[in-house]
Amino acid sequence: MGAQRGTDLVLKLDQTGSGSYVTVAGLRARRLSFNADTVDVTDTESAGRWRELLAGAGVRRASLSGSGIFKDATSDAAVRTIFFAGAIRSWQVIVPDFGTVSGPFQLSGLDYAGNHDGEVTYEISLESAGELTFAAA
Repeated sequence: MGAQRGTDLVLKLDQTGSGSYVTVAGLRARRLSFNADTVDVTDTESAGRWRELLAGAGVRRASLSGSGIFKDATSDAAVRTIFFAGAIRSWQVIVPDFGTVSGPFQLSGLDYAGNHDGEVTYEISLESAGELTFAAA
């Protein structure tokens, strides 16, 4: 994958559970992280006392985050409603020339900030809440 514009990484939300995704408007920065826990199965007979890990046994998870400004009242209201309801919704992250990651996420953080001489900004954080799928570009 060659160099890409950061604005091409898109975060989308299925507001109603119908499978129809809308772009979360006003985001200036977005980030997708994948992590996996390891399961250590090292014992006294491990070769050379090197740590041994059990393949495929750890918990996998993904985190999404974004920050931006208010531009679209509809998507901003949807994000706020989902947060206060503690709801789990389907989200998509589209990474250009890589693919699309889709699945259930819970909105785990919603921050608002503003300077006296600037606009109000917000940050959102999401944590995976089930199996994710990947579709290559």
